[in-house]
Amino acid sequence: MTYPNRVEFPPKLSGVTDTYPFDFISALSSGETISTAVVTVSVYSGTDPTPSALVSGGAAISGVQVTQKLTGGLPGVLYIVLCTITTSLTRTLQLSAYLAIPTQSVP
Repeated sequence: MTYPNRVEFPPKLSGVTDTYPFDFISALSSGETISTAVVTVSVYSGTDPTPSALVSGGAAISGVQVTQKLTGGLPGVLYIVLCTITTSLTRTLQLSAYLAIPTQSVP
């Protein structure tokens, strides 16, 4: 599967819950706004029977940015986090990111 434009996320420890941003500023036309946003998680490599469990709550829209809280994850798994938006011009846009859950502490 090919994933759309990517953003960079640092590795996350399994026990950490944090908020991750998706910035659509360069994808939106002048005056265009984000109407809806949905974030999904799937496994890129490794094994996790419930990758959707990383998503904590709904996506939040603030101007040209969408944020999503992510929690948990299994050590040694590399996830793809996909943010899909619908805009005021009825366009559907996506940004993705890899999220690694390391098997040991991140320095």
